[in-house]
Amino acid sequence: MKLLDILVYPDPRLKQKSKTVEIVTDELRKLANNMLHTMYHCKGIGLAAPQVDQHVRLLVVDTVWHRSAEDDERNPLSDLEKQYQQPLVLFNPVIKKKDGKETFGEGCLSVPGYYEDVTRAKYVEVEYLDKDGNPQVIRTDGILAVCLQHEIDHLDGFVFVERLSVIKSERLKAKIKKYGYPKRKEPLRGSDSDPEAL
Repeated sequence: MKLLDILVYPDPRLKQKSKTVEIVTDELRKLANNMLHTMYHCKGIGLAAPQVDQHVRLLVVDTVWHRSAEDDERNPLSDLEKQYQQPLVLFNPVIKKKDGKETFGEGCLSVPGYYEDVTRAKYVEVEYLDKDGNPQVIRTDGILAVCLQHEIDHLDGFVFVERLSVIKSERLKAKIKKYGYPKRKEPLRGSDSDPEAL
């Protein structure tokens, strides 16, 4: 598998809206596998194709790979989250239903080293195509719901910075301009991870 370069905010390519996948091909499955490899390498729990400069409606998610026994005790997965075998590969994901509100500390592999509270729907229903091109539906809450919303935003050209209030957004942009981004470390799958690195 190949490690892919991740675009960092405010790269204008992150603003592009992604194209619908007409047919799930072997080439797209290979891209999904390389995205998973890259996501794990960078200690993330989600990655969208636009973040690796591929503007197709594809995202990968694994919100459980990094979890420890302490995480399970302190912040257990919901019954809905437990229903889904991860990692998940989603082509053409569409949020069909949202309910409730929840604020969660989010980060992003395209905004490395910075975290802010973002309010999103607590529960979502997402329709998508799996790696075999079959239609599927995820009905979930918790970190999985947050991660899906975050990554679908990328497919539409949004970074979490743009979901913040004007004051928070400007403050974060000023920090990025002044301090830049930290150098990426080279973590391996299974190492400690920040759960908010979406």
